[in-house]
Parts: sequence; structure tokens; C-alpha cells
Amino acid sequence: MKAVWALAGVVVGSGVALAGVGLAIARRLTAPVSGRRYELTIRALENTGERPVVTLDRTSATAGHGDYCLILENGGWVRLAPGVENRGPSLVGREVVGESGPGVAAGQRASWSGIYFQNPADAGLPSTDVEIQTDVGPAPAWLIPPGDAPSTTWAIHIHGLGSTRAGTLRGVQVASEVGLTSLVVTYRNDGEGPRVGTERSELGAAEVDDVRAAVNYARENGARSIILFGWSMGAAIALQLVADPKVRGIVTGLVLDSPILDWVATLKANCARSGLPAWAGALGIPWLNFRPLARLVGLANPIDLRRFDWIARAGELTVPTLILNGTLDTSSPFELAKRLRARRPDIVDLQAYEADHTMSWNSDRERWRTVLAAWMAALSNDQGGFEPGPRSSTAPVKVTDSP
Repeated sequence: MKAVWALAGVVVGSGVALAGVGLAIARRLTAPVSGRRYELTIRALENTGERPVVTLDRTSATAGHGDYCLILENGGWVRLAPGVENRGPSLVGREVVGESGPGVAAGQRASWSGIYFQNPADAGLPSTDVEIQTDVGPAPAWLIPPGDAPSTTWAIHIHGLGSTRAGTLRGVQVASEVGLTSLVVTYRNDGEGPRVGTERSELGAAEVDDVRAAVNYARENGARSIILFGWSMGAAIALQLVADPKVRGIVTGLVLDSPILDWVATLKANCARSGLPAWAGALGIPWLNFRPLARLVGLANPIDLRRFDWIARAGELTVPTLILNGTLDTSSPFELAKRLRARRPDIVDLQAYEADHTMSWNSDRERWRTVLAAWMAALSNDQGGFEPGPRSSTAPVKVTDSP
């Protein structure tokens, strides 16, 4: 009998432990926006050549070819050349091609980032700051005109979880060059948009309402058609919108970079990346799906993760879709993008890059831009062209011009 009770105790104890892991995973995934982590140290700064060269510890990221940025703990931004200089088995050198802020020096702490432009002006884009009126308060946005006259086709750019709207400027450049008016949005609890409740992310389930308000704003200001550009969780938001009957017809195309196509698969992938068994990701699902448990996580409402399974919902896609995804993506598995492409080859185009999450542009900047521009041109031809709007068209809510 003692053995039976001992076994029961082990089972109960294991269940409690697994429940605790599930709660921790759910809380980590939905955690409020926190400060950036500065995990790199500038080991040396060389000024002997035409441009400065920073020396960094060798990692898979710092040793990778491509256009990347160092965001310094002192607030500075340092853009790096794509080439990598060998500094021995443990160090690499990266040439500095641009700086802003206090400046770089040896010993400074830094964060490695694919966010290459700090603001529209940094990306060579004129912009106006506007506010989108959402149900939970005003959400700041950048309104960016194309090079020529404003267009009646708008691009709405949606950043991902834990990122900022500045990360989408990589795509805004191309949208502007092909003649689209761009609206770069924020949403609740992303660090720039309205603060709601415990400031936890609802993984796109509630944030979609704020982007729907941005779609309405675009329509009220001259947009006849809209192309949604979604990055990571921003893609999950875009996919929810394109299936929304209230928006159907106005959204005519999707551009998805490193898209979240299935939150359950994404949870498992991120557990594996963190050193946990992939199956541990399933432990977090009840804490998100069921109201009493979701309340313990700190969420106002449960999140129905089934709504975000776009492999299962592939038949609901109705507009041309371009997916740009890294084969080394440890957050949004490339295999999911392949499966969606296989299910909907009629409207889904998949372009692969040797890159990690949201780093496809950085890994091969020119190819990424060329692929996107060509896809946009083909979409324009299929839809009869992106029509220019009146030159006097401006947004009614102007706050200040971006620096």
C-alpha cells in the first residue's frame, strides 16, 4: 500500500511540476515588453583603415555575412558592413558603415540586431507622425508617401512580438520605391502603442483589432486596396485580417516575413531553441486556451490558438501571398512555410534564405529587395496597376514630422 501511495505522490508531483512548466512557458511567451539585452561586448575598435572596425566575440550571428546593426547600451546605433574579417578562432571584425548617437568605443555593451534603420529618416524616407484611433486608445504610426504622387494602394506594415515598428522599414523602402503609400503601425502593449491591462501580449488575438483600425484609417484617407506586410507575429495578425469578412476585398495581397503560421508549432520550436524538449511547448497551451488558467497567466481573455493554424486553414487564403523565410529560422519553422506553399501553390510564393528569424533581408539584402519588388510588380500587373492618388491627399491627424 505504501508503494501505491508513493507512486501516486510521484505522479501528482510530476503533474504539478509539468503544470508549473506550462505556466512558465505561457508567461514567458506573453510577457510585457522589457528592455533590450546587451549580450555583446565591443572587444576592440580599430581606426587604422578608411572606416572603423569593431572586434566582437565570434558567434553564429556575428560571423554571418550580411547587413546587421549593433544597438549600444548607451543608445547609439552602429550599422555594419556585410563582410566578416577573421580575428582568430574566437573573434571577428566588422567594418562600421554608419553610426548615430553617442558613438562606439571599446568595452561598450551592445545588442546584435536585424533592425537596420532607427526611423524613417534613417532609411531615407519622408514621413509624418499620425495616430490611429483604436478601441483602447491612440496608436502612433508613420505615414510614408511613395517617391511620386500618393497611391490609392497602401501598404500597412505590422511588426512582430518583442520587436518595434522600425524593423519593418526594411520592407517600407521597397514599398515606397514601387509607388505605394505606407502606414507603419503600432498596437496595444508593444511598447509604443496603447497600454492595456497587465500589458501582456495576446499573440495577435486582440492586437488585430488595432490593425483593423489602421485599415479603416487607410480607407478613410484614400486607400482603395491594401497590401499587408507582416513580420513574425505581424504575419499572424495580417492573416487574421485577410480572413475577416469586414476587410475582405480591400486587402489584395500579403507579404509575410518569418511568419507565425501556427502558434503551437512555434511554441514547440522555441522550447527546443531554449534547450527544453519540443513537446514541452504543448504544456503552455491550456494556460492560454482556458479562461481560468489564462487569468492566472495575467491575460484578460483566453487565446484560441487553433485560430492561428494556417496550415489547417490554408483553404481560407484568398489573396496572392509572398513568404520570405529563413531556412535557419529557430522561431518560425521553415517547414511550416513549405507546407503552406504545398497546400496553396496557386497563390503562395515561398522564397528561402539562409537566415534566422526575421533576418532574411539582412542575410541577402539585394536579393530580398529584388524578389519583393518583382512580386509587387507582378501583383500590380495582375490588378491593373497601383493607381496614383491626388497629390493633395494628406492624413487629417498630423502630430509632428519624424526627425
